[in-house]
Amino acid sequence: MEAEAVVKDWWLYHGTGPGADRRARLEAGSPPPWRDFTGTPDPGYAPPGCEGPAWERTRRRGEGYVPDEQEKDVVNTALHLRRPLLITGKPGVGKSTLAYSIASDLGLGPVLHWPITSRTVLRDGLYLYDAIGRLQEAGLEQLRRPPTPVGRATTAPDAMTADTDTAAALAAAGPEPAPAPSISRYLRLGPLGTALLPQDRPRVLLVDEIDKSDIDLPGDLLTVFEDGGFVIPELARLAQEDPTVAIGTDDDPDAAVRVAQGRVQCRYFPVVVLTSNGERDFPPAFLRRCVRLHLEPPGEEKLALIVRRRLGIDVEAGGEYQKLVRDFIDRAGDGDLATDQLLNAIQLRLAGAWSAPGDRDRFLKTVMQHLTGPTA
Repeated sequence: MEAEAVVKDWWLYHGTGPGADRRARLEAGSPPPWRDFTGTPDPGYAPPGCEGPAWERTRRRGEGYVPDEQEKDVVNTALHLRRPLLITGKPGVGKSTLAYSIASDLGLGPVLHWPITSRTVLRDGLYLYDAIGRLQEAGLEQLRRPPTPVGRATTAPDAMTADTDTAAALAAAGPEPAPAPSISRYLRLGPLGTALLPQDRPRVLLVDEIDKSDIDLPGDLLTVFEDGGFVIPELARLAQEDPTVAIGTDDDPDAAVRVAQGRVQCRYFPVVVLTSNGERDFPPAFLRRCVRLHLEPPGEEKLALIVRRRLGIDVEAGGEYQKLVRDFIDRAGDGDLATDQLLNAIQLRLAGAWSAPGDRDRFLKTVMQHLTGPTA
């Protein structure tokens, strides 16, 4: 079919499955001069690769996505320009799944996920700092320390005088303060901060539903997207005493990646996928820095490909499953539906559920309930 057959030489992302040669081209590609960053990777830190439970979740979700030619063109444009990809479209058309498809197709490791709410601020994505926990531990450490010894008197008058003076000074100064616990235990990089770690290949970061954010967040992201890095003030203030501090990541709080002088600076700009349901507009300065893609609801041909990839069923052979696809398209004319509602309907039929002849209308209303419109 057209969606599977078209391949262009300049494409890195195909959406058809893992490609080590295409990942090698991605890593070796030259960035635009204005997107060339200079971060130095920590040789002791290894980001998660293509193994383990997190990767399996990414792979399973990404392999079922069916991109068309236009989507591949836009995704590859973002990859070559090393710019964020802003995806808009109705709920359920596969905006978030496309991020997993990119990671799965190019073998870029588990997707870093940053869900956005109205209370989300930029720092939530960059790093987390448990200041209260550190303060509480410092207080407990103070209580655990034994009293400072005052020193014993000697028979020599000078020594006795010295001990008396020392005791008086210690009493006036109070107990010696306990050293503060290491700040590294209370810092952890967020999903955006982890994605910006210097590496030779990019991580995929999904910034989900950015249209739900506070009005300031898109603007706050501009500097980070342009600089490819950020400063952790809590570490920058300690740079003279501790120039390099090891902290955890969003993947693993015990990963201990070293951050120098409090600054995280990428080497390869991450593949940033931002999704929006169109609930708000974004400022022109933000849009200028993104490559934009609008996803339309899939038609019958694309739905057949999705069902084949997800469930291994050839709906074009006719029969009950092809009829469910057509029912899905007909019902979508009266209100929005999500593609996974069709997959749910077919899965139920595979399990023998709702198979009585008189159940069909109630079955469709139950599993294909409209997301918008008068019957939602």
